[in-house]
Amino acid sequence: MKPKSAALATWEFREIAISRETSRESARQILTSAAETDHWELDRSRMFPDGRRSIRLRRKVIRAARTA
Repeated sequence: MKPKSAALATWEFREIAISRETSRESARQILTSAAETDHWELDRSRMFPDGRRSIRLRRKVIRAARTA
């Protein structure tokens, strides 16, 4: 039997596109800010042959269950 809290947890995703002109330091600052302020974590990072980057962030969304 699964715990009730695990059944109620889902993930919310956010896509960020970073151009090739953006420095690694600027990209790091963007991702660090999102992680610290909005509780996002890195889910997937892709770098394309033309230099652009696609970043997918995720955070857990816990729906409150009715108790009454």
